[in-house]
Amino acid sequence: MEKNYENGRRNFIKQTALGTVSVSLGLTAMGSFLESCGSTRKMSGSFPSTSFGQQPLPYKYDALEDVIDARTMEIHYSKHAAAYSKSLNEAVSAEAPQVKTTEEILANISRYTVKMRNNAGGHYNHEMFWKSMRPKKSNNQPSGKLLADIEKTFGSFAEFKKQLETAATGRFGSGWAWLYFDGNKTLKIGSTPNQDNPLMSVSDIKGFPVLGLDVWEHAYYLKYQNKRADYVNNWWNVVNWDYIQQRYASVS
Repeated sequence: MEKNYENGRRNFIKQTALGTVSVSLGLTAMGSFLESCGSTRKMSGSFPSTSFGQQPLPYKYDALEDVIDARTMEIHYSKHAAAYSKSLNEAVSAEAPQVKTTEEILANISRYTVKMRNNAGGHYNHEMFWKSMRPKKSNNQPSGKLLADIEKTFGSFAEFKKQLETAATGRFGSGWAWLYFDGNKTLKIGSTPNQDNPLMSVSDIKGFPVLGLDVWEHAYYLKYQNKRADYVNNWWNVVNWDYIQQRYASVS
């Protein structure tokens, strides 16, 4: 009798506490509260965190010719990506002045405005994207553990490329295609709309992004016009697999 009473008492306290939290914080914050209690498994790498400032482009605008033309690179980096960084800093000042990294914002993005979501995602994605490329190389592909994992997971490197290309060309409108680690440290392929990414608490695909391909029109339109598939196919020639390997190794 006493045992049943004690169990009932504990359940009552638990339900009352949850109810109080949901009323005082609202449904969105309630999700964050449950996440902090461990109900949602999070995935993060040990990779260096991303600040809110735009880092220098690691090569000249014309370095990726003839895959990506200099004018596209200049506009993409100095206009589009710069705007994401500027707007992110504005949003952080207004909504989260205590937060120091973009990753922290992305992990709790449901707490913030659409402005924060779009620009935190846009900034993180582009800071990763620039480093994910280098001057054109023939027969460009990964090696070592990353290649072995790709071949084990997808059957072959060629099949991996095919699946990522499908994710990239099949994304309706603007967005990104990803190779990412899920919560079980398994490589997966997926895509997200707009500037969302797998680090976001609201994303349909969740995990640590290993490689990301920008399929917004401003990434390729000046050279390829509406031929996204040609851009995606040529992009493999400029992938910086050394950097991708570093991202992979930080989680694997």
